[in-house]
Amino acid sequence: MNLRDRIRVLKEDRDAVILAHNYQRPEIQDIADIVGDSLELAVSAKETGASVIVVCGVDFMAETAKILNPGKTVLLPVKDATCPMAHQLTPDIIREARTAHPDASVVLYVNSTAESKALADIVCTSANAVKVVRSLGTREVLFGPDCNLAAYVQNLVPEKEIIPIPPEGHCYVHDAFTLDDIAEARKRGGTIICHPECRPEIQNGADVVASTGGMVRAAPDAEAWNVLTEREMGYRLKSLFPGKTFYTKEEAICEDMKKITLHALCRSLETMQYEITLDPEIATRARTAIDRMIAIGR
Repeated sequence: MNLRDRIRVLKEDRDAVILAHNYQRPEIQDIADIVGDSLELAVSAKETGASVIVVCGVDFMAETAKILNPGKTVLLPVKDATCPMAHQLTPDIIREARTAHPDASVVLYVNSTAESKALADIVCTSANAVKVVRSLGTREVLFGPDCNLAAYVQNLVPEKEIIPIPPEGHCYVHDAFTLDDIAEARKRGGTIICHPECRPEIQNGADVVASTGGMVRAAPDAEAWNVLTEREMGYRLKSLFPGKTFYTKEEAICEDMKKITLHALCRSLETMQYEITLDPEIATRARTAIDRMIAIGR
């Protein structure tokens, strides 16, 4: 029995569902039951009837699945698959910011730890960040941990004051795109689409700014795309739209996303490792913020 068949058998035996983020390796995307962006995976985790949820992504995604499904077993196939940006924001930073801005709402990007989410008023994704911020009654909004997404929201919601926490929080993959990448894309031709985790000058130079889910929805609108986000998004788009052209940057790699392999996934289902456990009080408080986001939707 080959590895893929073994995973499928184990999945049935464990009554498991496999969720994979758009940045996962192609072979992981191919074997997953659901592939999507952070919001899609969060909603899918909440709606699944499976007993075991295997999250092929990074730690905050698995935590989110556990928060929404406290009675289910949630597995992260590789223990140290993490998001460096999520860990740039700590609970102490949030508390200090609340003290300095007592009238502000706290909006945290889903790319944050469970401990941080527990201190948020509401969570958002890159797909619904603008909608979430507009829904708030306060003028000041503490927004973390991505300063580039904060800048994107500020540009579209000028009536509010968006205060990034921490001020320099960023994703190293998206922050590495440069104006040279924009210039090369212009020479190559095709529509330029970038993720809002890219720097403001990249957002300004692109034709479209969108979450990974937004990129899927936008793809039918042009024949050729320059995709300024993690490399494997190109695979996802090509799988969905084989007749179109998608250019990606070979060096745009999230190393932690790539830690999950078919072997790691198989081992996780065999041994039921690594199970996500959370402090019940933190999970309950974090769930309130996540449920508020899900209620708002895209």
